[in-house]
Amino acid sequence: MAATAADASWMQQFPALDGLPAAERQRLAAVAQSITLPADKVVFAPGRPPEHFMLLLEGVVRVQQTAPGGREIVLYRVAGGETCIMTTACLLSHEAYAAEGVTETEVKAVAIPKTAFDDLIATSPGFRQLVFSDYSNRIADLMHVVEEVAFERIDKRLAQKILARADVEGEVAATHQALAVELGTAREVVSRHLKEFQRRGLVDLARGRLRLADREGLRALAEAEN
Repeated sequence: MAATAADASWMQQFPALDGLPAAERQRLAAVAQSITLPADKVVFAPGRPPEHFMLLLEGVVRVQQTAPGGREIVLYRVAGGETCIMTTACLLSHEAYAAEGVTETEVKAVAIPKTAFDDLIATSPGFRQLVFSDYSNRIADLMHVVEEVAFERIDKRLAQKILARADVEGEVAATHQALAVELGTAREVVSRHLKEFQRRGLVDLARGRLRLADREGLRALAEAEN
């Protein structure tokens, strides 16, 4: 469904767009398309060319990459009020995607067709500011992921991930494989460390989930020096 100037309130989630001159706002609203995607929907995949620049309004998209050997790693997530740097990079370079984007929840977004994106990048300072500001911020996040994978101990990173995903009751609904994908390592490595965590009394393991048994002990491990 095409968004119109009358229903362009979505721009309020993107300050750089909300401050555009009226004529540019109307121009952007005229080409924008509002979309809704269900959970577990592939938004883009390796080898596919980008067709739209997507501005997320609600929900979460997970961007992940698979190595030739089959190992997966989550690169980053895109949430409401954000854009995807993988899409931005592919649109600017006119290249196909090298990673996969999958909706983790139902997603509501606004899509700008590629031809309109190219035109707005060239002629709208406000739109250009949004694109490159989000791009630079996301590159910093992605570099943090690279640093963690390259230099942080896996037991420390696993403790951090468990603490981040635990609910208020200390439950983590995640398989060993799902945690391995988050950390960019093998399932066997995660399983080995979780069994050691259990031996040390830090967690209790169950099929498809785990429970924090010693939150402070896990926090001490998560904050330890390498």
